[in-house]
Amino acid sequence: MKKTKKWYDYLWIWSILYFTLGFFNIIFAWLGMIDFLVPILIAGVSGNKFFCNHLCGRGQLFTKIGNDLKCSRNKKAPYFLASKWFRYGFLIFFLTMFGNMVFQTYLVAAGAANLREVVKLFWTFKVPWDWAYTAGLTQDWIAQYSFGFYSLMLTSTLIGLIVMVLYKPRTWCTFCPMGTMTQEICKIKHRK
Repeated sequence: MKKTKKWYDYLWIWSILYFTLGFFNIIFAWLGMIDFLVPILIAGVSGNKFFCNHLCGRGQLFTKIGNDLKCSRNKKAPYFLASKWFRYGFLIFFLTMFGNMVFQTYLVAAGAANLREVVKLFWTFKVPWDWAYTAGLTQDWIAQYSFGFYSLMLTSTLIGLIVMVLYKPRTWCTFCPMGTMTQEICKIKHRK
């Protein structure tokens, strides 16, 4: 019997739309905050990982590409990717990179640094991205945050795509920083 599709089964389109909009206008990178705030809100209110299991457009995209388009080897991932030390280590690293991005935004807002119109892939490789922003469109700190946040979202998606190809489609989900955070929120909520 075929499963009836729900509206949220099409949220993989959101991931494609997000990256497309950000490619042409970096200010759209702010829309990615939805993917940061909604999972935390749902976990905090309901005490479950409904977002991760049903609403995550990125996870759905990995499933579409990996299973439907047969781009995944469907091999079991190494144990360490799902281990507690790796998940929490990656979360700490991710939050450190996020904190650095916020600090760089602060420096631009304070006038201590200039806007850098680059996207950093894997937190290292600077890719010029100046076509996606018109100077004066908004305040420089807003654009700086956009470049940083788009970098973070693009890098994490690329990591997810790499592990999707090598292992199972949703391997990223085993160590996704948002998934780790929402899992902890759920544990705290259920202790009360």
